[in-house]
Amino acid sequence: MQRRRLFAAATAAPVALATPALAQTLPEIRWRLTSSFPRTLDITYSTSEYMCRAVSDITDGRFRIQPFPAGEIAPGLAALDAVQSGSVEMAHTGGLFFTGKNSALAFSTTVPFMLNVRQQHAWFFHGGGNEMLNAVYKDFNIHALPCGNTGNQMGGWFRKEIAKAEDLRGLKFRVAGLAGNVMQKVGVVPQQIAPGDIYPALERGTIDGVEYIGPYDDAKLGFNKVARYYYYPGWGEGGAIFHAYVNLQKFQELPPAYRAAIETACTAATNWMLAQYDWKNVEAMYRLVAEGVQLRQFSNEVIDTLYRATQEVFAEQSAANLQFKAILDSQIAFRDRHFAYHQVSDYAFDSMMLRLRRQQAR
Repeated sequence: MQRRRLFAAATAAPVALATPALAQTLPEIRWRLTSSFPRTLDITYSTSEYMCRAVSDITDGRFRIQPFPAGEIAPGLAALDAVQSGSVEMAHTGGLFFTGKNSALAFSTTVPFMLNVRQQHAWFFHGGGNEMLNAVYKDFNIHALPCGNTGNQMGGWFRKEIAKAEDLRGLKFRVAGLAGNVMQKVGVVPQQIAPGDIYPALERGTIDGVEYIGPYDDAKLGFNKVARYYYYPGWGEGGAIFHAYVNLQKFQELPPAYRAAIETACTAATNWMLAQYDWKNVEAMYRLVAEGVQLRQFSNEVIDTLYRATQEVFAEQSAANLQFKAILDSQIAFRDRHFAYHQVSDYAFDSMMLRLRRQQAR
C-alpha cells in the first residue's frame, strides 16, 4: 500500500528535473574565426570547421564559433593581424606565414631539416614547445593552440628539372616560412603568396615554381597543369603544424570549461587533419603520376647545398633573435635525443618493409 501511494504521488504531476550544470552556469557565446585557407582546400579549411563543430558539441551548443574562409573577413595572410586587433576572436593559420613579424614564429609550423611529424607532435605537447611559442605569441595578444598537421610535405613543383644546385639560381619560387630565407641564399627569389592566389601566379609565369603541401592539395590547386616536375623530399617542412589563434584577452575571459573545450577540439582536429592527408595524399600521388607528372628526388648535391644554407640562416637568426635561438636550441636537443629511437623503430621498420617488398617483386 505504501509503494502504491508513493507511485501515485510521483505520477500525479510532472517532476521538475534539474537542468545540466553547464546550461545553468555557463553563458551563450558566439565567436568568429577567419581562416588563411579557401574552401577549395577542403582538408585545411575543413579542419577549422571540424574544430568549431567539436567546441559546439562539447558545450551543448552554448559556445559556437563560426568559421570563414580566407578573404571573407580578412585576407589569408592577415589572419594574425585580425586576431591581434580583436576584429575576430580566432583564426586558423600557420605561423610560417608571419616570420616577417618575428622569425621565431617559423617554429610554430616547422623549420627546415628539423623534426618529423611524430617528433613535432611530441615536442609541442611534451617538450615545452607550446609554452615557448606562446611566450612569443603573447607579444601579439594571441594564445595559439596546435590545430592540424599536414605530415611531411613535398619539395615542390618546377617547370624544369632541378638536377643540380645551380639550376635553382634565379627561379621565382613560392615558398613560405624560413625555407624562403634558405632558398634565397642559394639564388632563388622567394615569393610569399597566400594559398588561394598561387595558381594564377604560376599560370601567368609570375613564379617559376611552388612548394605548398602535398599531392592532394597541390592537385586541387592545379599545379600539375602548369608545372611538370614534382620533387621530393620536403626538406623544408618535415611535419607542418597549423594553429588556432585566439585573441589572448578573449581567451582569458572564457570560462575554464570553454577554454578546455577549445583545447580538446584543437587536439582532435590535429589528429583528424593528419589522418585525412595520410589517406588522400596516397591516391592523389598515384593519379598525378598516371597523368604524366614527373616525380623526381632532389639530388644529394641539392640537399647538401640547402642544408648548408639552412645552417647559415639558423646562425644569423639566432644572433639577431634570442627567442629564435632559445626555441632552436630546444628543438635541436629534442631532435638529437629522439633520433636514435626513431632510427631503431620507425626508420628501421620502413627500411625492412621496403627490402621485403623488393624481394617479393623479383
